[in-house]
Amino acid sequence: MSAFGFVRKLGHSQRFADSGKFLVPLDRKLSQLTKGRITLGGLGGIKQLLITTTGRKSGQPRSNPLLYVEHAGGYLVIGSNWGQGQHPAWSGNLLANPDAVITLRGKEIPVRGRLLDGAERDQAWAAARREWPAYDTYDERSGERSIRVFLLAPR
Repeated sequence: MSAFGFVRKLGHSQRFADSGKFLVPLDRKLSQLTKGRITLGGLGGIKQLLITTTGRKSGQPRSNPLLYVEHAGGYLVIGSNWGQGQHPAWSGNLLANPDAVITLRGKEIPVRGRLLDGAERDQAWAAARREWPAYDTYDERSGERSIRVFLLAPR
């Protein structure tokens, strides 16, 4: 099994989700230091970007590493929060101020995020699940919460 296949399978486990509390800050720092050229996810074959949103309460820049899928001329990102019951903070920031910057393979790209719904969300969700099947597991774990799906369009 390839490293990517192993990581995709591991993505379904609760222990993997729990490890996010420790891995995300480490991955954030690694992504910032290398301008997105090296990410923990990338080492496992996962497509990953660093999104910088504006904190809706603080007004300060907030960066988070996210899996992404290229879609409709932009980038899909999923607010799964590893299947927790609450939405991730970055997704609330993006709703409050849709202008953000992503760092991808050493390039900073200004984007505008748009929350998807209806058939458009369903199509995007299917594309994201093909890339990261554990999203179905996260959806089950999240309870009644509808996981937010965003399209980040370059501006």
